[in-house]
Amino acid sequence: MNYLYDGSFDGLLTCIYWNYYGEKISGIYNVNQYQQSIIENYKIIKTDEKLAEKVYSAIELKISKQALDYVYYCFLSNNLNKENYILDFVKIGFKLGKNTLDYYSHDKIMPIHEIYKKVSFERHRFLGLLRFSDIKGILYAKYSPDHNISVLVADHFADRLKNEKFIIHDIKRNLAVVYSDSSWYLTDFKLKQSIEYSEKEKLFQRLWQGYFNQLSIKERKNINLQFQFVPARYRKNLVEFNYTVDSLQNI
Repeated sequence: MNYLYDGSFDGLLTCIYWNYYGEKISGIYNVNQYQQSIIENYKIIKTDEKLAEKVYSAIELKISKQALDYVYYCFLSNNLNKENYILDFVKIGFKLGKNTLDYYSHDKIMPIHEIYKKVSFERHRFLGLLRFSDIKGILYAKYSPDHNISVLVADHFADRLKNEKFIIHDIKRNLAVVYSDSSWYLTDFKLKQSIEYSEKEKLFQRLWQGYFNQLSIKERKNINLQFQFVPARYRKNLVEFNYTVDSLQNI
């Protein structure tokens, strides 16, 4: 029996709850991505926040707070089998207890470690790669992360930019962190038209592009190292990698 859920973290935890107090399951899948099989039966599980809270608390108490963080990071990843990695991890974690994460080479625990590392690394990388533009008094940054990390970067920028209003827009998922008046929330967000930058903002962008261009030392240029720090897939949203000779001449 496969359980299908709505794609939310509470929905996933609800499925894990019913694995223990309902029919045992062979897998958990997002209902919007599930491909029906003539071999496996499935059941759509309705998200229940109270049941999810019980599983949330059980992971924290029976395994550890750190394990709960690892589970959440895995949930935010783009791994296609993340739900079942989490299910297997929680099942073995309830047996092994507080030291579960120490069994790094265990086949039910290693995937969680590896996925957590990837998500955590991308979060750390974007703390330095997000570029904000001033749009009529609101700071706006767009990006296309591999993983769904917006909630993981929100607190950092809320602290750094506490006196501002800002939007961090994940254009790949049409989601955004919106911050104002000392609090932030995550919401669906899709621009209906292109952004019109003010002349002042355009000037600052050209100045930054010019600085970036002039800072480099031709004889010490290392393209391979540059791509290690800033992969090509990130560059379309970074102003310093989107300049022309004409734009620099107009500074």
